[in-house]
Amino acid sequence: MDAVVHVTLESFDAATHDRLAADPVRNTMALTSLDRVRRSPATEEPPILITFHDNGNVVGSLVRTPPWSFQAADLPLAAVELAADVAARVDPDAPGVIGPKEKSEAFATALGKICTASLTTRQYRLGTLTPPKIAGTSRMATDDDVELLGAWREAFLAEAVPDAPAAPATEAMRTSVRLGNGHALWEVDGTPVAWAVASLPQAGMTRIGPVYTPPEHRRHGYGAAVSATASQWALDQGATEVLLFADLTNPTSNSIYQRIGYEPLDDWAEFWWKH
Repeated sequence: MDAVVHVTLESFDAATHDRLAADPVRNTMALTSLDRVRRSPATEEPPILITFHDNGNVVGSLVRTPPWSFQAADLPLAAVELAADVAARVDPDAPGVIGPKEKSEAFATALGKICTASLTTRQYRLGTLTPPKIAGTSRMATDDDVELLGAWREAFLAEAVPDAPAAPATEAMRTSVRLGNGHALWEVDGTPVAWAVASLPQAGMTRIGPVYTPPEHRRHGYGAAVSATASQWALDQGATEVLLFADLTNPTSNSIYQRIGYEPLDDWAEFWWKH
């Protein structure tokens, strides 16, 4: 088996587009993160793009969009050792890896670094959407909301993924809104109380997340309501697969998503290197 490190996204797309698009559920992270790079190249660092070949055929890939972790969903287990060797050479400062648990754990082990499993999640797919009936109304966010979205994104990451690399949250939210992603807000008496994001559909797939409710507004169903709003927005944009990830250490969020129509698929894990 051979590995190719691509210096341009165009080269990587030529090798992997059809492969990734054929399984948008598994490849949700690569599809959405690379679409972000295509739409806003001036604000993104160059991605790390590696493909794996067997007898001239592409059999897998490994992607990283800095400052985030490697994405191992399309990494064949047979290529794990090769992937670790190449990654250590071309991207020694990568912070970690995320993907289906077996693949991400195998890659983390092969890389030989001391690491911690900072996040374990379950992937869900939307079946029949069943919005909850609670107090409040929904709306989609605009440029006027980016300061609030930036603050809430920072709060979400500090609580859910404290090891995540630092990034300018407000500008990230401004770019995301302007690129057309669906940022849903739930309001009560005109005050925003919860937020959820839906990515623009890629190969018929949309992913929901983050979903955040400030502590003072929790336990009222606002997270479920705003998640349903973002999910409906995704369906209205033509998505045929609406996905999300829920933290397995948070049984409340997992039950909420199932109540509004999400069905469990498989478990993912993220590992961070200790520096």
